Amino acid sequence: MSDAPVQPGLQSTPAETVSAGTTPATWGVLRRFTDARIALGRAGRSLPTAPHLAFQLAHAQARDAVHLPFDAQGVASRIQALGLQTLSLHSAAADRAVYLQRPDLGRHLDDVSRVQLEARRATPAPEYAYDLAFVVADGLSALAIHENAAPLIAATLARLQDASPLWAVAPVVLVEQARVAVGDEVGAGLGARCVVVLIGERPGLSSPNSMGLYLTWHPQPGLTDERRNCISNVRSAGLPADAAAAKLVHLLQAARTLQLTGVGLKDTQDQGAPTLDASAERGRNFLLGQ
Repeated sequence: MSDAPVQPGLQSTPAETVSAGTTPATWGVLRRFTDARIALGRAGRSLPTAPHLAFQLAHAQARDAVHLPFDAQGVASRIQALGLQTLSLHSAAADRAVYLQRPDLGRHLDDVSRVQLEARRATPAPEYAYDLAFVVADGLSALAIHENAAPLIAATLARLQDASPLWAVAPVVLVEQARVAVGDEVGAGLGARCVVVLIGERPGLSSPNSMGLYLTWHPQPGLTDERRNCISNVRSAGLPADAAAAKLVHLLQAARTLQLTGVGLKDTQDQGAPTLDASAERGRNFLLGQ
């Protein structure tokens, strides 16, 4: 087995630094295009030591992301620095163990939070007090929210400043032990035309800090997922906050025009973008380098 040093993150040992006992993959050049575990080489019939240890590290990082406590106060402080009010609530899942075993409880607020939410609604309450509500939920990776929520909201607000008509933004609601559907209850409780749920996605073995965005027009309890649009993999190594904000604002403007989200709302932002021309590569075999 290789005694080469373990590389940080998820990168396996470069071919030029492997020991004499390790056979590098002939198609290792493709590794620069993806974080996926490809072209790891071999040591006899096994993986080299460095990729094996990197896999174990990534698995530990994914587990840690699931169980990391949600720093709602810290996230709220960063959001308040953007000039927005915040409200911290809790789902009906009392703790992390219950949350992981009972997904249904994460889709609803607990009784105390319902009372707090009702107190925040305008009195007398118009049908729609706000155009847009952000709901920040820990989901399955609080790490993703700690790193990405405030930058995404900041980038989105900057782009919405040029929108016409302007969007009236509700206080940002942070919900602990939450699933995506809790946004429907929060959005309806605030009286928002549209809700965007920022939630930590299930950690992968190369992305423990990935955040998802779920957009729902006219939120109300009982909606199902075909009524939402999703933007996933929001993180520095995936879809950066500014690019995600551009896509989100594009969908928000389209949703306001069409008065809907979900399967009836298509993301046309990338239409007409250049695509790879494979004609030059046709007939070549990247495995053989021919």
